[in-house]
Amino acid sequence: MEQDTPQRIGVFGGTFDPIHFGHLAIALEVRHQLELDRMLLVVANDPWQKTVFNSVTPAGFRFEMVEAAVSAVNETVGATVLEASDQEIRRGGETYTADTLAALGSESVGAELFVVVGSDIAASLDTWERPEEVQRLATTVVAERGGNAGGRPPQGWEHVVVEVPALEISSTDIRNRFRNGRPVQALVPPGVIDYVMSNGLYGSAR
Repeated sequence: MEQDTPQRIGVFGGTFDPIHFGHLAIALEVRHQLELDRMLLVVANDPWQKTVFNSVTPAGFRFEMVEAAVSAVNETVGATVLEASDQEIRRGGETYTADTLAALGSESVGAELFVVVGSDIAASLDTWERPEEVQRLATTVVAERGGNAGGRPPQGWEHVVVEVPALEISSTDIRNRFRNGRPVQALVPPGVIDYVMSNGLYGSAR
């Protein structure tokens, strides 16, 4: 009896504060190039490497923005190509990728996991919690923007590189734009803009 082919699942974690077209471009390109069956955008509950320095929008708001963005992409494509995941929010506490990968491995036995990171943070992977578990549980995918050689994981860390569209978009800049009333339409999906405005996030007018 033939065995089913194991699912190939992409895991793209982030603060997504807010999610923007750059995030979506990475997720879609990696899914396409690596022929993944699923691509999860995992919203961090408490991104501890950021919250020690800055405040972060509550996780529930950030997850609902990711849901809005993902739904719009899937509707446009006519298929479920991206999925919003609240796994880390449901688990609570500080967010560790090793825990997320372990949980996904238990839920999808036999699945091949691919954890996606930007080339800007690849060199700091050994500062993550339990980095050896991250290496063991998933293939590391470094998303490189537009062929511009960026950072790589620490020496000896196996990885693959996927070139993604060079959309230089910053969540920090987007938050400032909302705060100052500057245009964001070319940077953020319409559903996310509506959500931000209706909830008064980032100092925007309701």
